[in-house]
Amino acid sequence: MSKNWRPATQLVHGGTTRSQHGETSEAIFLTQGFVYETSEAAEARFKGETEGFIYARYGSPTNDMFEKRMCMLEGAEDARATASGMAAVAAAILCQLKAGDHIVAARALFGSCRWVVETLAPKYGIECTLVDGRDLANWEKAIQKNTKVFFLESPTNPTLEVIDIAGVAILANQIGAKVVVDNVFATPLFQKPLELGAHIVVYSATKHIDGQGRCLGGVVLSDKDWINEHLHDYFRHTGPAMSPFNAWTLLKGIETLPLRVKQQTENARRVADFLAEQPQVAKVIYPGRKDHPQADIIAKQMTGGSTLVAFELKGGKDAAFALQNALQIARISNNLGDSKSLITHPATTTHKNLTDEARDELGISAGTVRFSAGIEDSDDIVEDFARALKSVKA
Repeated sequence: MSKNWRPATQLVHGGTTRSQHGETSEAIFLTQGFVYETSEAAEARFKGETEGFIYARYGSPTNDMFEKRMCMLEGAEDARATASGMAAVAAAILCQLKAGDHIVAARALFGSCRWVVETLAPKYGIECTLVDGRDLANWEKAIQKNTKVFFLESPTNPTLEVIDIAGVAILANQIGAKVVVDNVFATPLFQKPLELGAHIVVYSATKHIDGQGRCLGGVVLSDKDWINEHLHDYFRHTGPAMSPFNAWTLLKGIETLPLRVKQQTENARRVADFLAEQPQVAKVIYPGRKDHPQADIIAKQMTGGSTLVAFELKGGKDAAFALQNALQIARISNNLGDSKSLITHPATTTHKNLTDEARDELGISAGTVRFSAGIEDSDDIVEDFARALKSVKA
């Protein structure tokens, strides 16, 4: 396989392994275990003296193809495919920590990600400090002698804040800590955290990588040493492995990732520009616009905008609900990155478990709405918003 292939080619051909039948499409290996010609062969496989698969919880040929393809796209040495995005987040963080260690995390996180670092980790004696990740000084102030992990999303969910990944990585390297980046909103096409200095990247493959609302999945990517030292045994013994069927589905989805993300990004840009001119809208946040609060950082670390738009309606929850209920193309769903346009009200869905104070800190108001652009015709989407906004008072 050529290492010089561009992303669109990598995502069709990368990591492909064919059986003796020479199939065109990747095969699904729906098996729990594998057999050996001799007892000596089994012993050698378990000792790691020979290559091969042992048990589907550890890996399978289909999962291996998905992992290799993601590594090519991300520029990573190794990866492990997980059953969901949250399985990837939890594994990436917890596999390298012990009681007495400390996490510094950006406070702007998806609700379940925040629960892992703020609620779950402390149950096992792992301390956590949440910071406003937009200011590097906050990361530096939060460092303790036992700080081992920095964790962030960029852009963030749902308000699309952008964090200086390279700056956070410099701080982490000074103390020997690891930076874990959830790169879902940027996609691996628009942002390369490892190139910016991050050590571990995680994805919910449920989002853009599948992108068609079919299955759950996640992936953790890093260098081989970190995978072998920290994630390998955690992964084997706790069992967050991806189903081979889901891996095959994701392999099919990832082939069209560049085509879908290109159209989704253009649609999101059109919607963001339209909404910014509407009297019912108090604020629009989109990484592709010059008025984004972190536009300078975006210019340094992202090569494209986003498939997501965050905006705030002046009429609060009533206005948000009226808009969502009136839309015909964008469907109400807490998912994102789908080929179908989706919309959600974070305060009552993805971030409902946060306190009012926490939502206020993150800029999630009663009128905040998150729109995930699909691949429909952009004129149809804008016209749908124009019609639906008539249900909303200015």
